[in-house]
Amino acid sequence: MSTSTQKGKLPADDFSDTSSDTESSAGWDDAADVNAEDDVNETSPAICLFCKETRDSAREIFRHCEEKHNFDWKQVTKDLDFYSRIKLVNYIRSQTATGTTRDLAADASTLPKLIEDEKYLQPFLEDDTLLFSLDDEEDEEERPDSSGKSEDRSIARIRELEEKLLDLTTQFKEYKEAVSMDFTKRLESEGKDLENVKEERKERDDDTHYFDSYAYNDIHEIMLKDTVRTDAYRDFIYGNKHLFKDKVVLDVGCGTGVLSMFAARAGAKKVISVDNSNIIDKARANVFANKLDGVITCLRGKIEEVTLPVDKVDIIVSEWMGYCLLYEAMLDSVLYARDRYLAPDGLMVPSECKILIAAINDSEYVNDNINFWNHVYGFNMTAMKDKIRDNVDIIHLPDISLASEPVAFCHLPLHTVKTEDLEFTKPFQIEIKRDIESLDGFLVYFDNFFATSRNQIIPDDVKAETWKDPNGGIAFTTGPKRKETHWRQGFLVVDEDKSAEMKAGDVIKGDVTYRKREENSRAYDIEVAWEAQGKKNKQLWFMK
Repeated sequence: MSTSTQKGKLPADDFSDTSSDTESSAGWDDAADVNAEDDVNETSPAICLFCKETRDSAREIFRHCEEKHNFDWKQVTKDLDFYSRIKLVNYIRSQTATGTTRDLAADASTLPKLIEDEKYLQPFLEDDTLLFSLDDEEDEEERPDSSGKSEDRSIARIRELEEKLLDLTTQFKEYKEAVSMDFTKRLESEGKDLENVKEERKERDDDTHYFDSYAYNDIHEIMLKDTVRTDAYRDFIYGNKHLFKDKVVLDVGCGTGVLSMFAARAGAKKVISVDNSNIIDKARANVFANKLDGVITCLRGKIEEVTLPVDKVDIIVSEWMGYCLLYEAMLDSVLYARDRYLAPDGLMVPSECKILIAAINDSEYVNDNINFWNHVYGFNMTAMKDKIRDNVDIIHLPDISLASEPVAFCHLPLHTVKTEDLEFTKPFQIEIKRDIESLDGFLVYFDNFFATSRNQIIPDDVKAETWKDPNGGIAFTTGPKRKETHWRQGFLVVDEDKSAEMKAGDVIKGDVTYRKREENSRAYDIEVAWEAQGKKNKQLWFMK
């Protein structure tokens, strides 16, 4: 269809490539960029009602609409008041974005009906300059008299209307934010992911949200203030400077650059810091501020995609661990870096991780977090308990909650483990150490070991809190017997019908399965199958 159609008809052809999604101003990305500032910029160009053309003023836009689109603004709006004109602008923009055509001149008598909905007072485009310029197109018959009173009245009226428009714009922004937050919360309550909903319209991208989440200070502040974590890396690097002196070090997922700077201060010849988050800009600034730019090179990108300035490195250092060790799936990238860049005799820091499991009896936790819903201010709210035990609770439990000694069920020697080993089913066996009225669940956490040699073997039965290495290696645990870390532990609360009274000496045998979630490859689900007192059980938990 040509744009030279009947006067007043909305042309669809100019926006034949726009989205049909009317929740936002889809199809107007280029135009929206013109008005992307938070505050209204009165000097911003006005955008055509029917295409992406811009002009310096509303008057020129309406002249353009008449010449190119056969739409006579004055003719169509001659009987409309100012608020109706605002509605009409937003109505036309919404119709244009969906490719809808309508002969407004022919529908002049029904026009008030078309725009009667108050939603059209909400700007379809944020900070739409045209809305703030409609007063320029008011009837020009009102001219200032010698006293200037008409002009004063016009100016006052313009200011009043501008304030109302700004207020409407603000309210609409707040409304969209509230709807977005509510929508996200509803998805989470249903076990869905907002990113997965968006993937119905585009190819799935599991990485964008992950890397974006590391672009801001708060998460890095939490990690740096985790002294168990940060001290372990610092103490290993500074305590073994002979390992780092004159070596080439690769820091995968460098964040603020603190590990890279530890390595540089320990005498490394060259440190390459890689991160795909915007935090790399601040890391680079940190490097310059500490006069380490002659040693450290910061690269933005995924380790799988960037080109390093060296063929091989002597040491790979990375803090890649997530909840229950593997959540976020960053280890995949670290192993890629190992296979691609680490020299044959190179060292991984840390060098080995263990995942441990223990039985838990903690009636206080169950009462506070689950049975709480039985009576809330005198009301029965047990409906809130639906699926409440389906997710892994990330929490630091006290040592007294342990109903068994923790045992390691998975060993990951980082010099040799393969990416296909990161989804697994591993056996475990634990013994109840005291009489308990109920098995409330299982606790999962990890230990990290920093060995000084890639050939050093960490015994299977060694725990991080008791490991003493004469060679200078160190270790830390995220378990309940030591200081709380930002990883805490994963509490797998069992369903009520799977809980059972147990005696000291009772044995629980079973298997733990870690698998990546199909709809999000960076998320893990944990399944435990166990047998106790002759009864078999199985339960699946989701990690978010």
